[in-house]
Amino acid sequence: MSVLEIPEVRGAVTIRPGQLGAESFRRRHRIRYAYLTGAMYRGIASKELVVAVGKAGLLGFLGTGGRDLDAIERDIVFIREALGPDGVYGMNLISHPQEPQLEEATVELYQRHGIACVEAAAFTRMTPALVLYRLRGVRRNGDGTIECRHRVIAKVSRPEVAEAFLSPPPADLVRKLVAEGRITQEQADLAPYVAMSSDVCVEADSGGHTDRGNATVLLPAMQSVKKELEARHRYGERIHVGLAGGIGTPQAAAAAFMMGADFILTGSINQCTVEAGTSDVVKDMLQTINVQDTDYAPAGDMFEQGARVQVLRKGVLFPARANKLHLLYSRYDGWEDIPEKVRARIETDCFRKPFAELWREVQEHHRRKGRQGTLDKAASDRKHKMALVFRWYFAWSTRLAIDGDEANQVDFQVHTGPALGAFNQWVKGSELEPWRNRHVALIAEKLMQETAALLDRRIRQLTGNHSTAESEP
Repeated sequence: MSVLEIPEVRGAVTIRPGQLGAESFRRRHRIRYAYLTGAMYRGIASKELVVAVGKAGLLGFLGTGGRDLDAIERDIVFIREALGPDGVYGMNLISHPQEPQLEEATVELYQRHGIACVEAAAFTRMTPALVLYRLRGVRRNGDGTIECRHRVIAKVSRPEVAEAFLSPPPADLVRKLVAEGRITQEQADLAPYVAMSSDVCVEADSGGHTDRGNATVLLPAMQSVKKELEARHRYGERIHVGLAGGIGTPQAAAAAFMMGADFILTGSINQCTVEAGTSDVVKDMLQTINVQDTDYAPAGDMFEQGARVQVLRKGVLFPARANKLHLLYSRYDGWEDIPEKVRARIETDCFRKPFAELWREVQEHHRRKGRQGTLDKAASDRKHKMALVFRWYFAWSTRLAIDGDEANQVDFQVHTGPALGAFNQWVKGSELEPWRNRHVALIAEKLMQETAALLDRRIRQLTGNHSTAESEP
């Protein structure tokens, strides 16, 4: 029997996929299942992926991180035309602590296009742009209830960040936005009665940026934070808590729902689908990985801070080379301080050109982006200059993977987690083993169907009803 076939259950089936998670969450977002697909960097969660998910009656988020606003706008137009004015879809809103103006420009773009739901990622504190988006959608209805038409689903991996999202907008930011004329006094008056986020998604160890959290530890902790803050503030709307990270099999999804997750969000398993916006070369590599074939490397966008991402290890040298660059950055105050032999090897293996030539390219890039302040700092800070050049390698390695540059395959940077390895084992020998048969909506349907069947069998076994098959899933 194919692993994708749902085992026969004798007697009435008591659990169906549409019953998993919170009914109020499904109703709020107008979706069939409590199942979301998360954004993936540089449009890997593509417009085609978001449309496919929306047509299946689910909610997907466009991957906007690392992309320019014109490209994002074109994708929004494509999605809206494909799904219609009542279509269900969302956009990623990523934190830009070094470029708050980009964050604010993104929010203004979403406002112009009437984007009603965003996935807020990488935020460690509330920002003016995030508060602006949330409060511009708040109003009091004729019956006296407060409605917030701009929904924020916050991805969180730390309790203190969850607390910030589960609290009302910071009063100082609200006052600032009123003084600037960016929100109305009425919206400011309603701010204490709404949380910063409609829902929160607890992010356990996952592909890309990760705090390596354990789902069975994080989810209960966040549920406790949510319970405390809801009781304190008495919001008019329920805040839902979902789970992401490590969800690639029915067993993992079942565990999430049994722990009380109101919804689940998948990521890595969608990167190896027909609709994903990455190269066929990467997908060929990903469909063969197992759970041990990932590693951790520095995050290019937060290189100096030492943030980490989880990436593909099998068949590439990127993790080793990226970690070497960060070690050198940590140990030396400037490029010239690194031993000559080590510098020569970095230029040969990572840069493929002399440091001086690469520095000229980096300067030109930042000038085009209007980042003269960054270059001024590098002129007096050798360590900062070294970091800017090292960060080039991370941007380049991502482009190589998305473009499928086989000549430089060893330098591919591919954000992914072990959930994909578990998924590959689950579908082995089935029609979904080759990625060209993997469609994001089909995966969602199969995963939720089998999760419901698995829970049905397990509950029957636990309650002493052995009329169903005793075999392991």
